[in-house]
Amino acid sequence: MTVSRCLRDPQTVSEALRTRILSAVEELNYLPNRAPQQLALARSQSIGVLVPSVTNQVFAEVLAGIIDTAENADYRAIIAHYGYDAKQEERNVAALLSYNADALILSDRDHTPDTLRMIEAAGVPVIELMDIRRPALQQAVGYDNQKAAEEMVAAMIAEGRQHIVYLALRLDERTLQREVGYREAMERHGLKPVTLSSTQKSSFTVGASLMSELLDTRPGTDGVFCTNDDVAVGAYFECLSRGVQVPHTLRISGFHGLDVSRALYPNLASVLTPRYRIGQKSVSEILCRIDGAEFSETLIDLGYEIIFGQADQSVTASDRR
Repeated sequence: MTVSRCLRDPQTVSEALRTRILSAVEELNYLPNRAPQQLALARSQSIGVLVPSVTNQVFAEVLAGIIDTAENADYRAIIAHYGYDAKQEERNVAALLSYNADALILSDRDHTPDTLRMIEAAGVPVIELMDIRRPALQQAVGYDNQKAAEEMVAAMIAEGRQHIVYLALRLDERTLQREVGYREAMERHGLKPVTLSSTQKSSFTVGASLMSELLDTRPGTDGVFCTNDDVAVGAYFECLSRGVQVPHTLRISGFHGLDVSRALYPNLASVLTPRYRIGQKSVSEILCRIDGAEFSETLIDLGYEIIFGQADQSVTASDRR
Protein backbone atom coordinates (compact mmCIF):
# COMPACT_ATOMS: atom_id res chain seq x y z
CA MET A 1 0.00 0.00 0.00
CA THR A 2 2.84 2.38 0.82
CA VAL A 3 4.56 1.70 -2.50
CA SER A 4 1.31 2.28 -4.35
CA ARG A 5 0.73 5.56 -2.51
CA CYS A 6 4.31 6.70 -3.24
CA LEU A 7 3.97 6.00 -6.97
CA ARG A 8 0.64 7.85 -7.15
CA ASP A 9 1.82 10.84 -5.11
CA PRO A 10 5.48 10.81 -3.99
CA GLN A 11 4.97 13.66 -1.52
CA THR A 12 2.75 11.49 0.70
CA VAL A 13 5.68 9.43 2.02
CA SER A 14 8.87 10.46 3.81
CA GLU A 15 11.92 11.42 1.79
CA ALA A 16 13.96 8.45 3.05
CA LEU A 17 11.25 5.93 2.22
CA ARG A 18 10.57 7.61 -1.12
CA THR A 19 14.27 7.26 -2.03
CA ARG A 20 14.23 3.54 -1.17
CA ILE A 21 11.05 2.91 -3.19
CA LEU A 22 12.17 4.82 -6.26
CA SER A 23 15.56 3.10 -6.17
CA ALA A 24 13.82 -0.28 -6.17
CA VAL A 25 11.57 0.85 -9.04
CA GLU A 26 14.62 1.83 -11.08
CA GLU A 27 16.49 -1.39 -10.25
CA LEU A 28 13.53 -3.58 -11.23
CA ASN A 29 12.59 -1.52 -14.31
CA TYR A 30 9.06 -1.47 -12.93
CA LEU A 31 6.31 0.07 -15.06
CA PRO A 32 3.02 0.90 -13.27
CA ASN A 33 -0.07 -0.77 -14.70
CA ARG A 34 -2.52 2.06 -15.34
CA ALA A 35 -5.46 -0.18 -16.27
CA PRO A 36 -6.97 -0.58 -12.75
CA GLN A 37 -6.68 3.16 -12.12
CA GLN A 38 -8.29 3.94 -15.46
CA LEU A 39 -11.17 1.58 -14.73
CA ALA A 40 -11.67 3.07 -11.28
CA LEU A 41 -11.60 6.65 -12.53
CA ALA A 42 -13.14 5.95 -15.95
CA ARG A 43 -10.18 7.92 -17.34
CA SER A 44 -7.39 7.00 -19.70
CA GLN A 45 -5.04 9.84 -18.64
CA SER A 46 -4.75 10.67 -22.33
CA ILE A 47 -5.59 13.62 -24.56
CA GLY A 48 -6.22 13.08 -28.26
CA VAL A 49 -4.51 15.67 -30.45
CA LEU A 50 -5.23 16.07 -34.15
CA VAL A 51 -2.85 18.08 -36.32
CA PRO A 52 -2.97 18.63 -40.10
CA SER A 53 0.81 18.37 -40.51
CA VAL A 54 3.63 16.81 -38.50
CA THR A 55 6.38 18.31 -40.67
CA ASN A 56 5.28 21.94 -40.37
CA GLN A 57 7.33 23.71 -37.68
CA VAL A 58 4.26 25.70 -36.63
CA PHE A 59 2.49 22.58 -35.39
CA ALA A 60 5.71 21.07 -34.08
CA GLU A 61 5.99 23.91 -31.57
CA VAL A 62 2.31 23.67 -30.64
CA LEU A 63 2.79 19.94 -30.04
CA ALA A 64 5.83 20.63 -27.86
CA GLY A 65 3.70 22.86 -25.62
CA ILE A 66 0.94 20.25 -25.50
CA ILE A 67 3.25 17.32 -24.71
CA ASP A 68 5.29 19.15 -22.06
CA THR A 69 2.21 20.40 -20.20
CA ALA A 70 0.37 17.08 -20.43
CA GLU A 71 3.34 15.06 -19.18
CA ASN A 72 3.82 17.40 -16.23
CA ALA A 73 0.26 16.50 -15.22
CA ASP A 74 0.83 12.73 -15.76
CA TYR A 75 -1.21 12.77 -18.97
CA ARG A 76 -0.17 11.56 -22.39
CA ALA A 77 -0.85 13.22 -25.69
CA ILE A 78 -1.91 10.77 -28.40
CA ILE A 79 -1.19 12.47 -31.71
CA ALA A 80 -3.01 11.79 -34.97
CA HIS A 81 -2.37 13.38 -38.37
CA TYR A 82 -5.14 14.12 -40.87
CA GLY A 83 -3.49 16.09 -43.68
CA TYR A 84 -6.18 18.79 -43.87
CA ASP A 85 -8.72 16.06 -44.76
CA ALA A 86 -11.97 16.32 -42.78
CA LYS A 87 -12.88 12.67 -43.42
CA GLN A 88 -9.48 11.55 -42.13
CA GLU A 89 -10.02 13.75 -39.08
CA GLU A 90 -13.36 11.97 -38.57
CA ARG A 91 -11.69 8.54 -38.66
CA ASN A 92 -9.02 9.65 -36.22
CA VAL A 93 -11.55 11.14 -33.81
CA ALA A 94 -13.41 7.82 -33.84
CA ALA A 95 -10.18 5.96 -33.08
CA LEU A 96 -9.18 8.28 -30.25
CA LEU A 97 -12.60 8.15 -28.63
CA SER A 98 -12.63 4.35 -28.91
CA TYR A 99 -9.48 4.37 -26.75
CA ASN A 100 -11.36 6.45 -24.19
CA ALA A 101 -9.41 9.69 -24.68
CA ASP A 102 -10.38 12.07 -21.89
CA ALA A 103 -10.38 15.13 -24.18
CA LEU A 104 -9.65 16.26 -27.73
CA ILE A 105 -7.52 19.08 -29.12
CA LEU A 106 -8.39 19.87 -32.74
CA SER A 107 -6.52 22.11 -35.17
CA ASP A 108 -9.38 23.21 -37.44
CA ARG A 109 -12.91 24.54 -37.11
CA ASP A 110 -14.60 22.64 -39.95
CA HIS A 111 -15.66 19.11 -38.98
CA THR A 112 -17.92 16.54 -40.64
CA PRO A 113 -21.42 15.94 -39.21
CA ASP A 114 -20.31 12.50 -38.00
CA THR A 115 -17.34 14.01 -36.16
CA LEU A 116 -19.66 16.44 -34.40
CA ARG A 117 -22.07 13.64 -33.46
CA MET A 118 -19.25 11.53 -32.00
CA ILE A 119 -17.95 14.43 -29.94
CA GLU A 120 -21.42 15.21 -28.61
CA ALA A 121 -22.06 11.57 -27.71
CA ALA A 122 -18.69 11.22 -25.97
CA GLY A 123 -19.21 14.36 -23.91
CA VAL A 124 -15.48 15.06 -23.67
CA PRO A 125 -13.88 18.51 -23.43
CA VAL A 126 -12.75 19.85 -26.81
CA ILE A 127 -10.45 22.75 -27.66
CA GLU A 128 -9.74 24.06 -31.17
CA LEU A 129 -6.46 25.78 -31.99
CA MET A 130 -4.92 28.69 -33.92
CA ASP A 131 -8.05 30.76 -34.60
CA ILE A 132 -10.19 32.92 -32.33
CA ARG A 133 -12.19 34.61 -35.07
CA ARG A 134 -14.83 31.96 -35.77
CA PRO A 135 -17.24 30.56 -33.15
CA ALA A 136 -15.75 27.63 -31.25
CA LEU A 137 -17.28 24.20 -30.83
CA GLN A 138 -16.63 24.56 -27.10
CA GLN A 139 -13.40 26.52 -26.57
CA ALA A 140 -10.65 27.88 -28.81
CA VAL A 141 -7.09 29.04 -28.10
CA GLY A 142 -5.17 31.11 -30.62
CA TYR A 143 -4.97 34.57 -32.17
CA ASP A 144 -6.77 36.73 -34.72
CA ASN A 145 -5.34 35.79 -38.14
CA GLN A 146 -7.28 38.49 -39.97
CA LYS A 147 -6.30 41.29 -37.61
CA ALA A 148 -2.65 40.19 -37.60
CA ALA A 149 -2.52 40.23 -41.41
CA GLU A 150 -4.23 43.61 -41.55
CA GLU A 151 -1.74 45.10 -39.10
CA MET A 152 1.29 43.67 -40.89
CA VAL A 153 0.19 45.01 -44.27
CA ALA A 154 -0.65 48.39 -42.73
CA ALA A 155 2.90 48.53 -41.32
CA MET A 156 4.31 47.80 -44.77
CA ILE A 157 2.18 50.55 -46.27
CA ALA A 158 3.31 52.94 -43.52
CA GLU A 159 6.95 52.49 -44.60
CA GLY A 160 6.01 53.49 -48.15
CA ARG A 161 5.09 50.23 -49.92
CA GLN A 162 2.37 50.83 -52.49
CA HIS A 163 2.29 47.64 -54.58
CA ILE A 164 1.98 44.75 -52.13
CA VAL A 165 0.95 41.25 -53.33
CA TYR A 166 -0.38 38.42 -51.14
CA LEU A 167 1.21 34.99 -51.71
CA ALA A 168 -1.15 32.24 -50.54
CA LEU A 169 -1.10 28.43 -50.25
CA ARG A 170 -3.74 25.73 -49.67
CA LEU A 171 -6.55 28.29 -49.26
CA ASP A 172 -7.56 26.82 -45.91
CA GLU A 173 -9.58 28.92 -43.48
CA ARG A 174 -6.59 30.62 -41.81
CA THR A 175 -5.07 31.51 -45.19
CA LEU A 176 -8.39 33.02 -46.27
CA GLN A 177 -8.68 35.02 -43.05
CA ARG A 178 -5.23 36.47 -43.67
CA GLU A 179 -6.27 37.40 -47.20
CA VAL A 180 -9.28 39.28 -45.83
CA GLY A 181 -6.98 41.22 -43.49
CA TYR A 182 -4.58 41.96 -46.35
CA ARG A 183 -7.38 43.22 -48.59
CA GLU A 184 -8.90 45.40 -45.87
CA ALA A 185 -5.56 47.10 -45.21
CA MET A 186 -4.93 47.68 -48.92
CA GLU A 187 -8.41 48.99 -49.70
CA ARG A 188 -8.45 51.23 -46.63
CA HIS A 189 -5.39 52.99 -48.05
CA GLY A 190 -6.78 53.15 -51.59
CA LEU A 191 -4.44 50.46 -52.92
CA LYS A 192 -5.25 47.56 -55.20
CA PRO A 193 -5.04 44.08 -53.62
CA VAL A 194 -3.53 41.27 -55.74
CA THR A 195 -3.31 37.60 -54.69
CA LEU A 196 -1.14 34.87 -56.22
CA SER A 197 -2.00 31.43 -54.88
CA SER A 198 -1.14 27.74 -55.12
CA THR A 199 -2.93 24.68 -53.77
CA GLN A 200 0.37 22.88 -53.14
CA LYS A 201 1.76 22.04 -49.70
CA SER A 202 3.75 24.73 -48.00
CA SER A 203 7.46 24.70 -48.89
CA PHE A 204 10.38 26.96 -49.74
CA THR A 205 10.17 25.67 -53.33
CA VAL A 206 6.57 26.76 -53.77
CA GLY A 207 7.39 30.15 -52.27
CA ALA A 208 10.21 30.57 -54.79
CA SER A 209 7.93 29.53 -57.63
CA LEU A 210 5.26 32.06 -56.66
CA MET A 211 7.86 34.80 -56.34
CA SER A 212 9.30 33.89 -59.76
CA GLU A 213 5.84 34.23 -61.29
CA LEU A 214 5.36 37.54 -59.47
CA LEU A 215 8.64 39.04 -60.64
CA ASP A 216 7.91 37.97 -64.23
CA THR A 217 4.36 39.32 -64.34
CA ARG A 218 4.32 42.26 -61.89
CA PRO A 219 7.77 43.92 -62.01
CA GLY A 220 6.63 47.02 -60.09
CA THR A 221 5.88 45.08 -56.89
CA ASP A 222 7.60 46.60 -53.83
CA GLY A 223 6.21 44.29 -51.14
CA VAL A 224 4.86 40.77 -50.64
CA PHE A 225 2.87 39.49 -47.70
CA CYS A 226 3.18 35.69 -47.47
CA THR A 227 0.69 33.40 -45.80
CA ASN A 228 3.54 31.78 -43.82
CA ASP A 229 7.29 31.90 -43.35
CA ASP A 230 7.99 28.91 -45.62
CA VAL A 231 6.63 30.91 -48.53
CA ALA A 232 8.46 34.05 -47.37
CA VAL A 233 11.83 32.26 -47.18
CA GLY A 234 11.35 30.72 -50.63
CA ALA A 235 10.43 34.16 -51.98
CA TYR A 236 13.56 35.62 -50.39
CA PHE A 237 15.87 33.09 -52.06
CA GLU A 238 14.23 33.73 -55.43
CA CYS A 239 14.90 37.45 -54.99
CA LEU A 240 18.48 36.66 -53.97
CA SER A 241 19.02 34.59 -57.11
CA ARG A 242 17.71 37.44 -59.28
CA GLY A 243 19.61 40.21 -57.55
CA VAL A 244 16.49 41.88 -56.11
CA GLN A 245 17.45 43.75 -52.93
CA VAL A 246 15.45 42.80 -49.84
CA PRO A 247 14.11 44.87 -48.16
CA HIS A 248 15.41 47.98 -49.97
CA THR A 249 13.67 47.25 -53.28
CA LEU A 250 11.09 44.72 -52.14
CA ARG A 251 9.85 44.09 -48.59
CA ILE A 252 9.03 40.43 -47.79
CA SER A 253 6.90 39.61 -44.78
CA GLY A 254 5.72 36.22 -43.56
CA PHE A 255 3.61 34.75 -40.80
CA HIS A 256 4.56 32.90 -37.57
CA GLY A 257 8.10 34.21 -36.99
CA LEU A 258 9.85 30.86 -37.44
CA ASP A 259 13.56 30.59 -36.63
CA VAL A 260 14.50 30.24 -40.29
CA SER A 261 13.00 33.62 -41.21
CA ARG A 262 14.88 35.28 -38.37
CA ALA A 263 18.19 33.59 -39.20
CA LEU A 264 18.40 35.19 -42.66
CA TYR A 265 20.16 38.48 -43.22
CA PRO A 266 18.41 40.77 -43.38
CA ASN A 267 15.76 39.19 -41.15
CA LEU A 268 12.38 38.89 -42.80
CA ALA A 269 9.40 40.72 -41.38
CA SER A 270 6.84 38.39 -39.85
CA VAL A 271 3.87 38.00 -37.52
CA LEU A 272 5.26 36.25 -34.45
CA THR A 273 2.69 33.81 -33.08
CA PRO A 274 2.83 32.14 -29.62
CA ARG A 275 2.74 28.51 -30.78
CA TYR A 276 4.25 26.90 -27.68
CA ARG A 277 1.99 28.92 -25.36
CA ILE A 278 -1.03 27.87 -27.40
CA GLY A 279 -0.13 24.24 -26.71
CA GLN A 280 0.40 24.94 -23.01
CA LYS A 281 -2.83 26.89 -22.58
CA SER A 282 -4.94 24.34 -24.45
CA VAL A 283 -3.82 21.54 -22.12
CA SER A 284 -4.18 23.62 -18.94
CA GLU A 285 -7.76 24.50 -19.92
CA ILE A 286 -8.49 20.86 -20.79
CA LEU A 287 -7.17 19.61 -17.44
CA CYS A 288 -9.31 22.08 -15.52
CA ARG A 289 -12.38 20.93 -17.39
CA ILE A 290 -11.56 17.24 -16.89
CA ASP A 291 -11.52 18.00 -13.15
CA GLY A 292 -15.01 19.46 -13.45
CA ALA A 293 -14.31 23.19 -13.66
CA GLU A 294 -16.54 25.36 -15.82
CA PHE A 295 -14.76 27.48 -18.42
CA SER A 296 -15.34 31.24 -18.44
CA GLU A 297 -13.64 32.08 -21.76
CA THR A 298 -14.84 30.59 -25.04
CA LEU A 299 -12.26 32.32 -27.25
CA ILE A 300 -8.84 32.69 -25.63
CA ASP A 301 -6.73 35.23 -27.52
CA LEU A 302 -2.98 34.88 -26.83
CA GLY A 303 -2.09 37.67 -29.23
CA TYR A 304 0.79 38.11 -31.70
CA GLU A 305 3.67 40.47 -32.40
CA ILE A 306 4.60 42.31 -35.58
CA ILE A 307 8.36 42.12 -36.19
CA PHE A 308 10.39 43.79 -38.94
CA GLY A 309 13.91 42.87 -40.00
CA GLN A 310 17.01 45.04 -39.65
CA ALA A 311 18.81 46.99 -42.39
CA ASP A 312 17.56 50.38 -43.60
CA GLN A 313 13.94 49.94 -42.51
CA SER A 314 12.27 51.10 -39.32
CA VAL A 315 11.25 48.55 -36.73
CA THR A 316 7.60 48.34 -35.83
CA ALA A 317 6.32 46.04 -33.12
CA SER A 318 3.00 45.56 -31.37
CA ASP A 319 1.47 43.09 -28.99
CA ARG A 320 -2.24 42.51 -29.38
CA ARG A 321 -4.19 40.60 -26.75
